[in-house]
Amino acid sequence: MHKGCLLWGDRVIIPAPLRNRVLETLHMGHPGMVRVKSLARCYVWWPGMDQNIEQWVRTCKACQEVRPEVARAPVHWWEQSRSPWSRLHLDFAGPFQGKVFLVIVDAYSKWLEVAMVPSMASAAVIKVLRQLFATHGLPETIVSDNGAAFVSQEFRAFLADNFIRGVTSAPFHPSSNGQAECMVRTAKESIVRLMEGNWSARTARMLFLQHATPCTATGKSPAELLLGRRLVTVLDYVHPYKMPNRNSRATPQAETDTTRYLAPEDLVWVRNYSRDSRWVAGVVTQTSGPVSYYVTLENGQVWKRHIDQLRRRALSREESDNSSLANDAELQDQSENGPEVQSPGASANEPGSTSPQDDEVQVGDPEMSGTPSVPDETPIAAPLPQVTPNPEPATPVVRRSSRSCRTPQYLRDYVCCAH
Repeated sequence: MHKGCLLWGDRVIIPAPLRNRVLETLHMGHPGMVRVKSLARCYVWWPGMDQNIEQWVRTCKACQEVRPEVARAPVHWWEQSRSPWSRLHLDFAGPFQGKVFLVIVDAYSKWLEVAMVPSMASAAVIKVLRQLFATHGLPETIVSDNGAAFVSQEFRAFLADNFIRGVTSAPFHPSSNGQAECMVRTAKESIVRLMEGNWSARTARMLFLQHATPCTATGKSPAELLLGRRLVTVLDYVHPYKMPNRNSRATPQAETDTTRYLAPEDLVWVRNYSRDSRWVAGVVTQTSGPVSYYVTLENGQVWKRHIDQLRRRALSREESDNSSLANDAELQDQSENGPEVQSPGASANEPGSTSPQDDEVQVGDPEMSGTPSVPDETPIAAPLPQVTPNPEPATPVVRRSSRSCRTPQYLRDYVCCAH
């Protein structure tokens, strides 16, 4: 007791009627709960002072309105999707360099789809989803945020018509749709890195790599989980077994195969689709596929035609005559060259040599003349040259296939004769 005041050490004990006034003075600058307690412990005391200070600060409206956010709760993980394309997560990315993208990710396979949309309207979202549903089918659930495009009556009616359950995350809490948010960040970073080409090419290249790259969570690529197979990339052709055989040509199949085959240098009639003749003459130059060929025409043009647009052609009379003349000229050139030249070291009188008289042919006939033949008086023909056989085979003459001709049924009542 000091001068009529009850003290507790150096601190004044405040009676109950005055405690609210003291609390109001301590909390005049709206400090925090800890600072009010520190200040009070320097001057006053009463039983249950700390509890009264806590209650006073908690009920202060000004303090609660500007109080910082509470600690974040642990992330709630979505349950594992049961099958591919059963739960989709949707979100918008952008505007990014003046472009808006719709990001769709499959929760099971992590298959990513990024589509450029003209606006964040429900009609644009529905148009993209219809294209995806035509390829992969309808999902069971679609998860999105509370954007205007996802909560509109048009979008809800679209989900109801397709028996799709729509789930929206908590407003202003992006982590509730974390799958889509993560893919939005991944897609945005990938598009920024791919600076070559237009937006369509950059987006397609990014999606191709994402679909073919194994995911760290599953150990498989999104294509394997969603499509059941790996996508073929350029890296697959590094392996020698994957290299295509460009020199391979189609060979005739089994004997029961009725497909016609042609070979180079075959004479054919080529279907002409211009206003001139319906069929023009040509020669097969080379094959371009199992049933397609390159054909050279008489005017030098090269056409590519299917086997159904070609039919075999026989040599015409003019071509046969020209071929015969060419063969005769070749034989005449060979005859003018003469027999093989004898080596200079060989002598005409040597035992191993053959004289020209030995190769001469007698043309006189003793029975026709009635006198004995005298070798010295018999006229001697010029020595026949030795014709070297041409190693190149002659051009085979193509003949028409034999057909059985029958009288048509509509002429069975008439007597027909050939002219």
